This record gives sequence, C-alpha cells and structure tokens, in this order.
Amino acid sequence: MTLELSFELNGFLMDVDVEPHLRLLDLLRSVLGETGTKEACGEGECGACTVLVDGKTVNSCLFPVGELGGTAVTTIEGLAVNGDLSSLQQAFVDKGGAQCGFCTPGMVMSAVALLAENPHPSEAEIRSALIGNLCRCTGYVQIVESIQQAARTGVVPGR
Repeated sequence: MTLELSFELNGFLMDVDVEPHLRLLDLLRSVLGETGTKEACGEGECGACTVLVDGKTVNSCLFPVGELGGTAVTTIEGLAVNGDLSSLQQAFVDKGGAQCGFCTPGMVMSAVALLAENPHPSEAEIRSALIGNLCRCTGYVQIVESIQQAARTGVVPGR
C-alpha cells in the first residue's frame, strides 16, 4: 500500500506515491534524488539531516512522510538562485565554515531558520540555534563567523 502525498519542495509542487514507513530523509535522497541532505546518526542527534518544513527546522531522519501533506519543505538545494549560492552559502565558503562539509547542509538550514526569525542574531543566539547540529572539524568558530557575515548582508537566504 502506498501513500499519495502532495507538498512543496524548494518551491515546486510535488505529487508522489510513497511507502508510508519512509522518513523524509529517505524520500529526499532515495526517491527524489535530493542528496544534499545528509544522514549521519539516523537518530536525530547530529543535525546533518536538518531541513525546513514550513520554515521550521526538523531532523529529516525522524520526520515521517505521512506528515508532509500540504507542507513546504526547503532543503540545501533550494537555497541557490539560478545556480548562484545564497549569501549564507557563500559566507560559509568565504569564512571556511565548511571543512569536511558533511554537517554543512544541516548547519546552513539551521542558520536559515535563525536568520528568518532574527536577522541580526548575537553570537550567543547563533550558538543556541546550532545546538542540535554537531561539527567535528571546525570548532564552530568559522560557522558562527559565516552566519555573522551573512547577517551583515541583511539578506535572508532561501525562499
């Protein structure tokens, strides 16, 4: 038995038939080919799989597809415009906020949600917003600097 879903993905309407046991992460990566969202722990602990559902961060490894109907999902792929990186993505490049890159999509998506709610966050607010995202390479300094640089541009990335 499959489940018929209609939702928005990165600004595009999607109609899919999926197995009801799938997680959002499985739908994105295996069914829709959106592989920017990463799986690391599979338990909602690391944040590598963070995406936005109706503007709120969720761990896609824990989010059941049955809850997707009528929602708007934004992934890392949805941030670039006409092939150009968003100001936030570019800031991660400029400041070295992405080292191995595995946690970067989740970090960026958490930052998108933060900047949409608070366009000029303090360092403490940035660190608090990233509490669910783990990075083993950067020590978070470059990540915080990346978000601060993007905040200075005044442009909220994404849709």
